[in-house]
Amino acid sequence: KTHLSIQDNMAPKGKKSKKDDKPKAVKAADPLFPSRPRNFSIGGDIRPQGRDLSRFVKWPKYVRIQRQRAVLYQRLKVPPAVNQFTKTLGKNEAMTVFTLFNKYRPETPAAKKQRIKEAAAAKAAGKEDSASKAPNVVKFGLKHVTTLVEEKKAQLVLIACDVDPLEVVMWLPTLCRKMQVPFMIVKDKARLGALVHQKNAAVVCLTGVGKADESQLELLKGLAMEKYNTNPELIRKWGGGIMGLKTQAKLDKRAKALAQEEAKKLASLGKA
Repeated sequence: KTHLSIQDNMAPKGKKSKKDDKPKAVKAADPLFPSRPRNFSIGGDIRPQGRDLSRFVKWPKYVRIQRQRAVLYQRLKVPPAVNQFTKTLGKNEAMTVFTLFNKYRPETPAAKKQRIKEAAAAKAAGKEDSASKAPNVVKFGLKHVTTLVEEKKAQLVLIACDVDPLEVVMWLPTLCRKMQVPFMIVKDKARLGALVHQKNAAVVCLTGVGKADESQLELLKGLAMEKYNTNPELIRKWGGGIMGLKTQAKLDKRAKALAQEEAKKLASLGKA
């Protein structure tokens, strides 16, 4: 009974007094400052696709160094002896040169071993060795090529543009000019290395070609003499000295201000 009497005295649940619903005033959206509510729920705080944040990335040290080096090469004044290594042979011309050099690649160690074995077998059998004259092949190695240039035996010299340190080959164009040996500066040391079965090669040269390729070699020698050996621009023209965008804008602003100041002076003197 007690339980029932308590339930009877309690107010019924869920029944609220209804009030008159008044229409709320809607705020007009400000067109200058639109509302952009943020959503930090699951997946809401992921950055949108397509935004480039590479400027804020902490790159590895070797990446930073190579980028700083590239910028320094633009900013600093570069003397002609160094700047000439930026003037490499064009893509189509380089393809023609490498096509010719590919025909005269030196033999691989395996091929050389086989040739020596066959020559020894022929000698043991009492036959005469047919290979009396050494074949025309691409010569490589800095000391070897230097000797060939000094003796004027080299017909065409190819120098890599990206040798590090550059001092290793920096004097070679001057030597080629002095000895009247045609030379070309090409991209790059890895491509020259592939010609002679090496990882890299700073310089390679040809001392001779077959009769079928003599006209092609003469054409390339003429091109080398014109673009490199007798080109006065390579010996005289300095490189670098290119300022950054901010510095260029500042210098332009300063030049304009000086020009305006000069105009005002002339106007005050009545000479304008």
